[in-house]
Amino acid sequence: MILAWLKRLSAALLALLLIAATVAGLYIYRTFPAQDGELQAPGLLGQVTVARDAADVTHIKAQSPHDAWFALGYVHAQERGWQLEFNRRAMHGELSEVFGPATLETDKLLRTLGIMQAAERQWQNLPAEGRDAMQAYSDGVNAFYRSSSQALSPEFHILGVKPGGPSGNVWSPVDSVAWSLMMALDLGGNWGTEFARLSAARVLKTNELQQLFPPYPGEQPASKVDFAKLYSDLGVYRSDLPVATKKIAAGARQSRARGVFDDENSLDNVAAVAAGVNDWASALGDVEGKGSNNWVVAGSHTSTGKPLLANDPHLGLSAPAVWYFARLQVSEGQGADGKRVPGLDVIGATLPGLPFVVMGHTGKVAWGFTNTAPDVQDLYLEQINPANAQQYRLPDTPGANTDRVWAGFKVHSETIKVKNQADVVLDVRESRHGPVLSDVQKPHADLLDLRKYVVALRWSALDADNQTVLAGLRANRAQSADELIAAFSAYHSPMQNVVTADIHGRTAFKAVGKVPLRKPDNDILGTAPSPGWDSRYDWAGWLPYAQTPEAGHSVIEGKGWWATANQRITPPAYPFFIGQDWTVPYRYERIEQLLAATARHTPESMQHIQGDQRSAATLRLLPFLQKALSEPSGHPLVEAVRRKMAGFDGTMRADDTAPLVFAAWADELARGIIGAKLGEPTFKALYGKRHFRSTLEDVLERNDSGWCGADGCAAPSTAALNRALDRLQAAYGKDVEGWTWGKAHPALSAHKPFGNVSWLKPFFDVRVPTGGDTFTVNVGQYWATGDDLPFANRQAASLRAIYDLADLENSRFIYQTGQSGLVFSGRYRDMTDGWAAVQYRPLQMNPPVFVHQLTLTP
Repeated sequence: MILAWLKRLSAALLALLLIAATVAGLYIYRTFPAQDGELQAPGLLGQVTVARDAADVTHIKAQSPHDAWFALGYVHAQERGWQLEFNRRAMHGELSEVFGPATLETDKLLRTLGIMQAAERQWQNLPAEGRDAMQAYSDGVNAFYRSSSQALSPEFHILGVKPGGPSGNVWSPVDSVAWSLMMALDLGGNWGTEFARLSAARVLKTNELQQLFPPYPGEQPASKVDFAKLYSDLGVYRSDLPVATKKIAAGARQSRARGVFDDENSLDNVAAVAAGVNDWASALGDVEGKGSNNWVVAGSHTSTGKPLLANDPHLGLSAPAVWYFARLQVSEGQGADGKRVPGLDVIGATLPGLPFVVMGHTGKVAWGFTNTAPDVQDLYLEQINPANAQQYRLPDTPGANTDRVWAGFKVHSETIKVKNQADVVLDVRESRHGPVLSDVQKPHADLLDLRKYVVALRWSALDADNQTVLAGLRANRAQSADELIAAFSAYHSPMQNVVTADIHGRTAFKAVGKVPLRKPDNDILGTAPSPGWDSRYDWAGWLPYAQTPEAGHSVIEGKGWWATANQRITPPAYPFFIGQDWTVPYRYERIEQLLAATARHTPESMQHIQGDQRSAATLRLLPFLQKALSEPSGHPLVEAVRRKMAGFDGTMRADDTAPLVFAAWADELARGIIGAKLGEPTFKALYGKRHFRSTLEDVLERNDSGWCGADGCAAPSTAALNRALDRLQAAYGKDVEGWTWGKAHPALSAHKPFGNVSWLKPFFDVRVPTGGDTFTVNVGQYWATGDDLPFANRQAASLRAIYDLADLENSRFIYQTGQSGLVFSGRYRDMTDGWAAVQYRPLQMNPPVFVHQLTLTP
């Protein structure tokens, strides 16, 4: 009887498992988007074809621009629904409604910045062509959720989130404008660098501050102000801060904030789930490392006689990727009013949230971006009225008495919903310069005496005249290099270096976007926080579009090419100051070297350059590591490591040991030299967001005892080597043969938010071993901040593209994940291995075959 009962129980359990598996399988199947057949999409004006080619590029063919934009919104919702939802909540400051108090500080920051209020002002100022496109796109997103039977992706179910929140309005046209602002926030910030100078000036002399933040190679510091004295005399710092610096213990490393919970395996551990979001928010205002490469080669230097153009924008890696490749095709027609409606035919990288191709090519012209990174953000110290804490000091009136003039902050309230807690009401203050950041930035409160001063932000992107989305739409219709440059005259933020080429052989370079002008007597020039009551630090207008840095076809033809890699783009004797904190030119110089080495370039030589992993920055410090290896250190692994380092030429290959040893030594060297100089609190606040490699180079080459100690830099270098070897042995074992850069340096495309949940991240994150480093053309940016993957490649080529203007059908692309944002899909990570190997997929307007074809009907 017992045996029979056990058999029945086993059968019942098996049946339950089969039912559960069937239900799970059906759910997974229902999350996949319809790619064939016919679907009704209410809101369309006519029929639309959505075809996918063998490279998985989505081709949208519509009878009107409205329907093309609508269909793109529909497809983005199909493939990237959670990405849209998460991004909408981030820019609205509504993450805490899902994650609770763990993301409250991030929500407060976004509410204080006023992203949505600025987007609303900009939306109201858009002409009809911009408003129509944003409206059509958002209608397409919402139509998908109203009409589709596709199941929600697992993120919605696991987190209990309804698309669009309580209102059910998943996306609005103002959200599209706001998403362009979020890209400007990610790429156009330098307020973090200004605050870093303010923070370091408390513990360093001004000459040491200039060594910690050195000017661009060959230049002098933009400002000669004695910042240490300025801020000390003003009394900006809290009086309870320690005077003496605290030395960092040997080998000590900071940890990424994980919150108050210990078990990150549980979704109840919302602090761990939200950690990646908060890490992203804490990096806002820091532009270091946020770069890209692009170059255009004139026809005189190619095998076909027509230009080639290459682009690889470097952004934070994520799963799904930030890009979605698509073609928008509309034939020229006639509107209801009888007027001509221009056609549209463009293919390339779209951003979920926006209705146009951001970079790619039309039938006749191609273009690519890199970040210019001018100074478009200034911090201002606003002096508080001792008699009224709700007032701040204004500039003195010329010719008036000496009494100080005060004004009240503009204040409005924001209500933030917090999961399982009462709503939080935030009073947002604004000065005449902009939002008061120090009200919501803990580092500001930790450093400054907020009874006397607060910090306000002036940021150009928040201005009502920002029409960046309009420039994107107009670029999609350009048919020549000249037309493209003209289209981008409406571009505002973030300023970008555009290279372009057309099928007629013309090429051009132009920095597009708005940059503030500063007054002749402004002696700080936006490099550090300025006294807000001194009007000489106010902006004095804008750099005209005609005078932004540029190079015309004849200049490019004469040189043979034009390249940008976030280096200083202003020519010698350029009459306008637009910034100083440019990326060190290692990538740019290597690209120039490789372009000059080949007389006639081909797409294959472009591929070779995009894959290059030789690090000139590594070569600059390598002699100091080799010297440390040659000195007696007593470490048992030194001899084995010395053999592995023999012949190392600075190429940061994934399968090599030497890059890993170098990276660990350089990290420990920064901690030992710079950390000891700054003290633990200041170093912890600054390191990770910036690498201080230029500082190390200069200090070691000068053998600077002021930084290294009375005996010079050899001893700290040897000590750093010993700590690095101890660290690598603990992580990878005693067998040096098993140490490889790729194992320590995987490209980590982290999911938001499940990249911080240990049992979910193996499914949602995408990782692959990679080479390169921060300074290689094939970039592999890492921040050695002390988590379980300190050397993980977190910022790299978010896409690679090569455009052949002799035959645009010979163009190609790749990015690091896949087109689908649905974790169960085979298309979620199917580009990863090809991307890591610097391989490509064809980018064709007329592919030989379509593997799927869907029809959308009104």
